[in-house]
Amino acid sequence: MPNPAVIRFAQEADLPIILGFIRSLAKYERLLHEVEASADSLRQHLFGERPAAEVLIAEVDGEAAGFAIFFQNFSTFLGRPGLYLEDLFVDPAFRRRGIGKALLTELARIAVERNYGRLEWSVLDWNAPAIAFYEEVGARVMRDWIPCRVSNDSLRALSAPAGPQ
Repeated sequence: MPNPAVIRFAQEADLPIILGFIRSLAKYERLLHEVEASADSLRQHLFGERPAAEVLIAEVDGEAAGFAIFFQNFSTFLGRPGLYLEDLFVDPAFRRRGIGKALLTELARIAVERNYGRLEWSVLDWNAPAIAFYEEVGARVMRDWIPCRVSNDSLRALSAPAGPQ
């Protein structure tokens, strides 16, 4: 039986591992062309003065096997914070060993410990294995909610002051 994963919070020295997982995830999701993250941008936003997110690393026998990057959000309906899982990725060589579930379990433990009201994330509609896995662990796939995003040029355009109305 394989050794269980050890889940720990990432440290700044883990930046190459984190960036590697981000690129591997983007390749799997067919979005590698969208990756702009660098060691410097991750250092600033994960380990700088005002960290925007936290990262968990899953290790098996000292080898990085997966990661989860998450941050606090807020539920107006619950009136308290929640935990938003931005990305979860397990290296293909380590899949089907309970590492994804171990990461989700640790995220749930953190959310409960912090008195957060929920844990939520998004999944690509074509990723049937991930959807099945998430449903298996008790997640409700919310097909009636459609994510919206404004980024890059559209974000800059939206941020520009409007002319006279």
